[in-house]
Amino acid sequence: YRRQLELKTTLQELLIYIVFLTDLCILVFGMVSTDMYYLNKVMSHLFLEPSSSKDNGSDFGSIGSRADFWRFAEGPLLDGLYWDKWYDNMTLTLQNDSSHIYYENLLLGVAQIRQLKVRNNTCSIYPYFRTFLEDCYSEYRYQVEDRSEFGLRNEPEWGYTSASSLSPWYWGSMGFYSSGGYIFTLPKSKQESMEKLVFLRQNSWLTRGTRVVFIDFSTYNANINLFCVIKLVVEFPATGGALTSSHIYSVKLLRYVTYYDYFLAACEVAFCLFIVTFVIQEAIKMVKLKKKYFRSAWNWLDLLLLVVSILAIAFNIYRTVEVSLLMEELLANDEVYPDFYFLAFWQVLYNNMIAVNIFFAWIKVFKYVSFNKTMTQLSSTLSRCAKDIIGFAIMFFIIFFAYAQLGYLVFGAQVEEFSSFQNCIFTQFRIILGDFNFETIEAADRILGPIYFITFVFFVFFILLNMFLAIINDTYSEVKADFKVMPSQELQITDLFRRSCNKALVKLKLKKPGTDTTQADESLESHLKLQKEKETLSPKHPSTEGVDSVTAQSYVSTAEFQQLFRYTTELEKELNNTKAKLRRIIQSMQ
Repeated sequence: YRRQLELKTTLQELLIYIVFLTDLCILVFGMVSTDMYYLNKVMSHLFLEPSSSKDNGSDFGSIGSRADFWRFAEGPLLDGLYWDKWYDNMTLTLQNDSSHIYYENLLLGVAQIRQLKVRNNTCSIYPYFRTFLEDCYSEYRYQVEDRSEFGLRNEPEWGYTSASSLSPWYWGSMGFYSSGGYIFTLPKSKQESMEKLVFLRQNSWLTRGTRVVFIDFSTYNANINLFCVIKLVVEFPATGGALTSSHIYSVKLLRYVTYYDYFLAACEVAFCLFIVTFVIQEAIKMVKLKKKYFRSAWNWLDLLLLVVSILAIAFNIYRTVEVSLLMEELLANDEVYPDFYFLAFWQVLYNNMIAVNIFFAWIKVFKYVSFNKTMTQLSSTLSRCAKDIIGFAIMFFIIFFAYAQLGYLVFGAQVEEFSSFQNCIFTQFRIILGDFNFETIEAADRILGPIYFITFVFFVFFILLNMFLAIINDTYSEVKADFKVMPSQELQITDLFRRSCNKALVKLKLKKPGTDTTQADESLESHLKLQKEKETLSPKHPSTEGVDSVTAQSYVSTAEFQQLFRYTTELEKELNNTKAKLRRIIQSMQ
């Protein structure tokens, strides 16, 4: 009866959690759509992969110097930003001089170009070369950033502009860049933008100290209610040349437009109510259990889910308010650059946070299906072989990191996959999975390349991974053998769920009452009622309290039973060995 009562409580919690999980899944899938992928695809094709034959050598991906950057800015960039002609070269009449990229995506405000520079003489020159080198510009660091005026000094683009403290920094390939810099915006007209870019190029707006240039602009597609925030980045490292990267975010910042959006709003309200309820439940648990509460991994998982959910709710409210304020500012002046990248950046972090939240929410389902025999076998296998896996992991990563350092030192200067220690680690995981180009390391070193590859595959793939599988396989065989001799008459949660459904159908008169389900449920309820009445009405005698405590302690858990079974098996083996020895002694005495 105690087992059935425990299962019944677990089933009620599971049903409530399934409703909560369904509500969370609706919210998550309401935040993303296939249109986001296609919008990102067409924007990347327009600005990163121009198809026009006249733009060969001037596309974004082929930028390799400062001259290539100006060629891209004056060509493909302006052609992509300003759509003032139809496909038959007929001039379009633009409302409020606003450009519509692909004739569907409204360019919000104007585009912004920003650069960051470093000061001169920020690196050390060896004494022998000081007579040959006068200037020295180090790689970008915030401490050596140049904030002084330069050039003509009569326009804002020649002076440093500080950014808001809330603006996110950019993590590029060669550095971590601040949100300030030397900034200018492009006019609404394509011709004026071309003249401004030519003027800045002729007056050397980009210098030797320039380390990165950002091109930012945003669009809005009313057909699918999506904002597309685009950031094109060109880094000029201290080695010379240029590196390009881009970030294209399609986000839904205006949440409540259609009827489906209002349905999602109702789901958000239900989600908030669920979170409030769960917070109250966890607070009650903490008060009752105190320090014991933090000894359970499931309780830590519950706390993690609650914290992430509360942060998501707070950000959702902040995002809604901030978008409305930013839209008011944009409508007031369309000659400025609207910084939607700030909201898009945090929206992406919010989506990632929700993704992690729903991942752990699905993991929590294992808490309620642990009464199932198969799930118990899997969890018992992992818990029993945990020590062996930890010991194996130490040995595995010693060999793994030894090969990573070897690859980094031998191939790091010539092979991109080994150019950093972090890349070495990912490359070795790819080797284990069979995704690797052997010719690259063979070309880098004809002797150490094959030796590194063959020995790594032999020790890691053929030996260590098979040892890992052997540990799991042997432990699972032991657990499965233990479960075969365990009593299987315990009530499973699926059986209780079936009984509850049958009972509900009987009460709704959709099914005839059956003796198997109704009698069992009635006997369970009557037994529990009688037990409660005895506990409340009859005073406890010291002797009866001792009997109750003995009865409560006589329950044997699954783990205890498995331990006792293993001990009994070992004892049986020892008795058989002793019996065989005694038989041999008797035979020798005869």
